[in-house]
This record gives sequence, C-alpha cells and structure tokens, in this order.
Amino acid sequence: MYPSAPPDAYNKFSAGAPPTAPPPPAAYHQQQQQHGANMDTSRPGGGLRKWSTGLFHCMDDPGNCLITCLCPCVTFGQVADIVDKGTCPCIASGLVYGLICASTGMGCLYSCLYRSKLRAEYDLDEGECPDILVHCCCEHLALCQEYRELKNRGFDLGIGWEANMDRQRRGVAGGGAVMGAPPAIPLGMIR
Repeated sequence: MYPSAPPDAYNKFSAGAPPTAPPPPAAYHQQQQQHGANMDTSRPGGGLRKWSTGLFHCMDDPGNCLITCLCPCVTFGQVADIVDKGTCPCIASGLVYGLICASTGMGCLYSCLYRSKLRAEYDLDEGECPDILVHCCCEHLALCQEYRELKNRGFDLGIGWEANMDRQRRGVAGGGAVMGAPPAIPLGMIR
C-alpha cells in the first residue's frame, strides 16, 4: 500500500546527541551555596514540617469539635490569642471574627490569615490547597486542626498566651510536652 522508506531515511533528521548546556557561572554556584545553607534538605518539601494531625481528624478532640461546630468564634479566639502571642486577647479576636461572620458570612477571609501566621511560625506545609481555600471550604475543620496543632505543641488554649508563657517560665508544660517543640511522632506501626 505505502512504499517502504529507505533504511537511512529516519536518520537524516537526527543530529546526534543533543548539545550540552554551558556550565553555569560561578556566581550561580555561590548563590546556591548561600541559600542551601539555610535549608534542611533532609526533609521533603524544602524543610517544611507536616501538621501533627490531618484536616479531617476532628474527632481526635471531640470536645473542641463540638465547641467549634456550635460557636467557632470561641475556637478562633483561642487560636488567635496564641498565634498573636497575646497582643489581641481571645475575647476581642473571637468577637471580631463573630461580627465578620454575622455581618458578611465571610469569616474565612479573616481566619485564613491566622492559619498563614501559624504555618509561618512553625514552618508547616501548606498542603495541596492554599489557606484561603481550606478556610473557605472547610472553615470548622481548619479551626479544629489549628487548635489541635497548638495543643499538640504543648499550649493550653483555654488559659491564653500569658498563662502559657508563665507555665513555660516555670518549666511546666501541658501534657508533658515541651512548649513550642514539634510534636513527637511515634516510630513504627501502631495498632
């Protein structure tokens, strides 16, 4: 049906091995060494840590899950107090969040800022979705996850920033954890 091509017909378009790129300038290597010294390349994701619990692990703390479902401004206020390091009290943050939710229904735009601050403070991975999307689609789940993250880092969110710092100065941590340290991850399989 079709005439056969001569054996060297396909080789006439090949130029052989692709040319090699010239080596990068010395300034590039120096810049990479400077920036690489600040990164922990042993962890995937450029040195970012994983959250201590997943977004959908709300039942790890059923009490907080219930409070967040009924009145998310309480959980938000507690998280904001710790993330802001006591500059804005729990009641004020919760009230602002509640007013934004009641007047516009868009409290997620305010609360996602605190998720970003929390991630920056503890070098947490953003995951597959940006903070704004997590809060707009899963507001209550995100608040519960942030609460659990701080709790797993040794904070008692019920007493506020000042009392937590007082505990830290005295060497007392909630749940036997060192405050501010990453949570301990068990090794091996767990049943």
